[in-house]
Amino acid sequence: MPVGLIALALGGFGIGLTEFVIMGLLPEVAADFRVSEAEAGWFISGYALAVVVGALALTAAVTRFERKPVLAVLLVLFAAGNLISATAPDYWMMMAGRVVAALSHGAFFGIGAVVAAGMVPPTKKAGAIAIMFTGLTAANVLGVPFGTMLGQAAGWRSTFWAIAGIGVLALAGILALVPRTTDDGRASRAAGDPSAADAPSVPGARSGSGALASELRAFRSGQVWLSILVTILGYGGMFGAFTYIAFTLTEVSGFAPGAVPWLLIVFGVGLFIGNAAGGKAADRNVDRTLLVVLSVLVVVLVAFALTAGNQPLTITSLVLMGGFGFATVPGLQMRVMKYAEGAPTLASGANIGAFNVGNALGAWLGGVTITAGLGYTSPIWAGAGITLLGLAVMAFAAAGAKRTDGLRRRGTAPQSGAVSAATRPADVKPAVTR
Repeated sequence: MPVGLIALALGGFGIGLTEFVIMGLLPEVAADFRVSEAEAGWFISGYALAVVVGALALTAAVTRFERKPVLAVLLVLFAAGNLISATAPDYWMMMAGRVVAALSHGAFFGIGAVVAAGMVPPTKKAGAIAIMFTGLTAANVLGVPFGTMLGQAAGWRSTFWAIAGIGVLALAGILALVPRTTDDGRASRAAGDPSAADAPSVPGARSGSGALASELRAFRSGQVWLSILVTILGYGGMFGAFTYIAFTLTEVSGFAPGAVPWLLIVFGVGLFIGNAAGGKAADRNVDRTLLVVLSVLVVVLVAFALTAGNQPLTITSLVLMGGFGFATVPGLQMRVMKYAEGAPTLASGANIGAFNVGNALGAWLGGVTITAGLGYTSPIWAGAGITLLGLAVMAFAAAGAKRTDGLRRRGTAPQSGAVSAATRPADVKPAVTR
């Protein structure tokens, strides 16, 4: 395993901790700034919206630059945002800190996924992306509970000071361990990883080749758009069920409120296992993996909604929901990069934004069902419906890709310059020379 992946995972850990730890500290933050819990909730919503903006605008702005220094600058921005939060004298300065930190989120994961994939052979790309996202899952399993305990024991600001410190450590790791790219797009052996020079070139990694116009051409592919839509629906369904899980666990399953943090750790263990297994499976066959995982996730969500009143089955459902929900992440990220070959950076960043759009969609729809008086299992049913729709889109996308592959094997497919944008497979080179 290239050691640079550890630095990327550490950055992902810090960013994931910034996103999620605020949920456990909202009462303390609200009390300190003398605002309602609903107003404090905008520290979560504002962060998510800023992630989408950063994933698109900031990624687009830096596509022409070499990726390693861009990742370093993004971590500086991340650390600065958390320092602002840690020292914020009022509500709006705290919000500014959240937004500054969030702007780096989408661009870091989007660009980092491309860098991670370029550090390993083609057969291990999804696994490399999964390693980077391990930082995000570890943030849920370990970071959020301990970050919450630190904030409750030493004041909520101490948690953000600690997160800023993690950002500095990740910055040092990026500078020391992540390889630069040479003129032919390969990772440089001199950059800190002796095996890096043997890795295949990253599409679009050549210095200066990631110009915005070239990156935008990736969005001519219908498969890129279908992949982004699957991300919104497939991941949004799981997150919609998860957003209101505390209410489900206490009001339906009958757990004591004090048990909720430990149950969330159980959910996080599922995330960790699903991320690793999903990455390995996607390396073998991305589309088949996504079809199977999304199908099982629908079944898991339906079973959870039906058995939420049973505590042992609820614990099992939490593990399976986290596992199959996050098993989609490496494959979803890999698929959009696959069909944006030659210019994957902006498409990768857009897909990170799509995860957050899915978060917002699932949370909104779950809230609508609760407001309508449908009960605290209704967000799980809503999540199952959204995921089922994502599965249908994925089946349509996979069928289109398979049909084009079949035509190419028979020698009847159009030449690469005329291949339908909706179904162009990754190994057909774009018509535009770069």
